[in-house]
Amino acid sequence: MSGFDDPGVYYSDSFGGGEGVGDEGVVKRSQIKKRFREFLRQFRVGTDRTGFTYKYRDELKRHYTLGEYWVEVEMEDLASFDEDLSDCLYKLPTENLPLLEEAAQEVADEVTRPRPVGEETVQDIQVMLKSDAHPASIRSLKSEQVSRLVKIPGIIISSTAVRAKATRVCLQCRGCRAVISNIPLPPGLQGYALPRKCNTEQAGRVKCPVDPYFIIPDRCVCVDFQTLRLQESPDAVPHGEMPRHMQLYCDRYLCDRVVPGNRVTIMGIYSIKKVAQAKAKGRDKGAGVGIRSAYLRVVGIQVDTEGAGRGATGSVTPQEEEELRSLAASPSVYDSIARSLAPSIYGSDDLKKAIACLLFGGSRKRLPDGLTRRGDINLLMLGDPGTAKSQLLKFVERCSPIGVYTSGKGSSAAGLTASVLRDPHTRGFIMEGGAMVLADGGVVCIDEFDKMREDDRVAIHEAMEQQTISIAKAGITTTLNSRCSVLAAANSVFGRWDDTKGEDNIDFMPTILSRFDMIFIIKDQHDQQRDMTLARHVMNVHLSAQTQTEGVEGEIPLATLKKYIAYSRTKCGPRLSAAAAEKLKNRYVVMRSGAREHERESDRRASIPITVRQLEAVVRIAESLAKMKLQAIAGEAEVDEALRLFQVSTLDAALSGSLSGVEGFTTQEDQEMISRIEKQLKRRFAIGSQVSEHSIIQDFTKQKYPEHAIHKVLHLMLRRGELQHRMQRKVLYRVK
Repeated sequence: MSGFDDPGVYYSDSFGGGEGVGDEGVVKRSQIKKRFREFLRQFRVGTDRTGFTYKYRDELKRHYTLGEYWVEVEMEDLASFDEDLSDCLYKLPTENLPLLEEAAQEVADEVTRPRPVGEETVQDIQVMLKSDAHPASIRSLKSEQVSRLVKIPGIIISSTAVRAKATRVCLQCRGCRAVISNIPLPPGLQGYALPRKCNTEQAGRVKCPVDPYFIIPDRCVCVDFQTLRLQESPDAVPHGEMPRHMQLYCDRYLCDRVVPGNRVTIMGIYSIKKVAQAKAKGRDKGAGVGIRSAYLRVVGIQVDTEGAGRGATGSVTPQEEEELRSLAASPSVYDSIARSLAPSIYGSDDLKKAIACLLFGGSRKRLPDGLTRRGDINLLMLGDPGTAKSQLLKFVERCSPIGVYTSGKGSSAAGLTASVLRDPHTRGFIMEGGAMVLADGGVVCIDEFDKMREDDRVAIHEAMEQQTISIAKAGITTTLNSRCSVLAAANSVFGRWDDTKGEDNIDFMPTILSRFDMIFIIKDQHDQQRDMTLARHVMNVHLSAQTQTEGVEGEIPLATLKKYIAYSRTKCGPRLSAAAAEKLKNRYVVMRSGAREHERESDRRASIPITVRQLEAVVRIAESLAKMKLQAIAGEAEVDEALRLFQVSTLDAALSGSLSGVEGFTTQEDQEMISRIEKQLKRRFAIGSQVSEHSIIQDFTKQKYPEHAIHKVLHLMLRRGELQHRMQRKVLYRVK
């Protein structure tokens, strides 16, 4: 039971620890160490014919010369070399891992001789273990696993700063000033009980008091350590249970390997430590003597790259780079990328192309005077229920290099940007980044954007345009980066899009709408041919998984797409060509004047403004189209496609104010007549007054207006809630 604490009773001669073990123990330990040394020295991969390499010898030498004093040992290699040895390491890791580290230090001493002047002493080597065994879960760790080697997966949810822990302490007696140095401390979170008596007997002097020793901090040998919290992965939690947590202890080179949010697999020694004694109230003082809390002493970390939110951020091998380059060189790369986005969702091609642009993003520009222009594209989807908006959002979260998904009602301003809270251990204030900070360099997907509270939506303004989040709370004044794209989905005001209302459908302030580069209005149109195709597609998805496995021709698999997006985002930063810039300038002026004409006709400002931000939006879209093909220059073809995307999204949304699409009134004159009748009605008919419906219709037919137009106007005003029926629907009452 080597994981338990040493008993806390000390006699005067109990220094140094460990020598009290019998001779056979020492002999056995030296034999094990010798076997470990042979393993590190002799283990080789490859056969005699093809040539072999000494794996660990070369690795030790390479790491040591680079100044990294660690080596990673695979348990499978150890088992194939000597089964008993790996069994020893599994069963009693607390005793045998230090032997393996000593052996590694001796082998490193052999392979790095002669060392340069000033580096004669050989450094301590840290051994990390890794294994291909099946991981257990946090729930299966019971008391019989104590001080065994275990392997568990999970998510890191918090990490402390790196602190120092002494491995060898130096004590001094406060009575006679005698110094005892080099007392080894057990690794882990256990600590060490100081001896109670001083045993330097000197004649004719006063006895030293009890508990005389104190630690001299300057002469202790320290290592870095860090504690992490591991939470079991969400897919392993049974129904209706809360996820369990585990404390991890990392030291030396294992510190700062992971950040909160990483999915990891941990190899570690399941250890126990004393529980901090709660202030015992009254009589139950001696309770809880043998009770220990568990923690895990980490001896190896593997970070998982698969899974949601963590893309293939690793390096790309040369053959993969070759594949990606050939993919970029194919002529139809833009269409095939758009087709590969959420292939199980039918239709909405322009929307998928726009989302592809968002995933690749434009180029971030840093101007000479220190200002930056953002390169990320923001996109808003306004649409009817049942048009697969949330599914697209979920897919984007899976395939972007870093993706965070939040929902509008369930997220507050602090949860999206950053919050300041009290650290429970140090009682100081610490800062926690929210969704926008965690997604730095990726995409934030916000669902139910219209249901967010207004003051929470304001918190996103700065993050969307300046791409920073400034905070001045509780004595912390700082600016965090949030270079992320925003993909938002929202419903219109009335639940469904109402064509007769025009801009009343859009409930957002112009300030936030101008920050979106593209705004798509997705309407659920009734069209028999399209409905047949869509229904057949949905039935195929439900009946068989064929549609997913076979894939359409020219489609890119998800893993490749992830790699391609990460690769092109790091490697490529295109710029506009001069001819394309000239063309874009002229088109922008035309767009601006078109929007002005529309405002003059409809007598009110459009709810979606066309500003200089929209010009920059087209530039960014063109750059992202060039980035998909890994080109350095965005030419006129890219600008044309960018303008087309902008035309079908934002401009259509901005000019959607007219009454077009209402059945029976498609011509311009009819619409003008309707608005004329409405103005006249409102002039005649003060708010809060009542008029009989019959007399209104008679008055307007006397003025030679067609009767169906008058009925239409009354119907529209009733639907808008401006009029109400009173007295068996004979009298109309004006509400607003």
